[in-house]
Amino acid sequence: MPALSTHEPETAREPLPDLLLRPIATDDLGHCHRLSLRFKWPHRLEDWNFLLQMGQGYLLENTASDAALRTVGSVVCTTYGEHHAVIGMLLVQTELQRRGLGRRLMQHAASEVNGRSLIVNATAAGMPLYKQLGFVQQDVLHQFQGSSAQPVLVSLPPGERVRPMGKNDVHRLLELDAQATGMDRSKLLLALLEISEGVALDRDGEMLGFALVRRFGHGRVIGPVVAPDAERAKGLIAHWINTYSDSFIRIDVFESSGLPAWFDKLGLTCVDHVTRMCKGEPPVHDAGMQLFSIVNQALG
Repeated sequence: MPALSTHEPETAREPLPDLLLRPIATDDLGHCHRLSLRFKWPHRLEDWNFLLQMGQGYLLENTASDAALRTVGSVVCTTYGEHHAVIGMLLVQTELQRRGLGRRLMQHAASEVNGRSLIVNATAAGMPLYKQLGFVQQDVLHQFQGSSAQPVLVSLPPGERVRPMGKNDVHRLLELDAQATGMDRSKLLLALLEISEGVALDRDGEMLGFALVRRFGHGRVIGPVVAPDAERAKGLIAHWINTYSDSFIRIDVFESSGLPAWFDKLGLTCVDHVTRMCKGEPPVHDAGMQLFSIVNQALG
């Protein structure tokens, strides 16, 4: 079920109710969670809470409705450094779609980020709106998931190994992520480390890449994964697939990474695609480092 559509219906519609657009407060978490569940999005209450710790959320509220049904729209905006922001969790109640509410939420979120370039991971239903607002396609993300992944062996170059991450790796992790994304995501990464397991790609004591895994949605999500190239990324990802082969695993990988065909062989199913889009100057990553999988679609 799409969270947002911009096609005009053929039937007449009732007038819009008076809707209040305001910041999401802690007491609103349950209402936002129920809204996303209506679209069968997998976010737990804990996942919503983490999102709002990282960014600023806004909701549309029908103040004339019953309390449990008041939240009819949402959006969350997360800033990374002085130059970039990611917008996600754009949801509009089905009965009120195609009425300009998604545009209203997006424009409000964009107005709050002080001119930063904007990044979205757009569903097919949302793409027409984003194009109208000036967003340009950058890449495609493939969402793979399943609970019966096949164990996989990946050979690394001589002298390299995958090892558990430790506290001494944090500074290097932040450096690698900045190189791979072209953004300062320090706040996000430090918070993720509190709720994630991590492994590092190591060569003679030098950290070359990393992969985190944490509980999310229906099970666990692998990401972010940062590595110099696709084969090393496979080595990092394989560690977590082998560790949690009997659990529900999700990973969102970029089409440009060359990894989707590999996942097709591992017993994970591609269940969805979203389009990475940007308005403004897109971030530029270092040529020798790459982001292979994201944290989630709302945070990038």
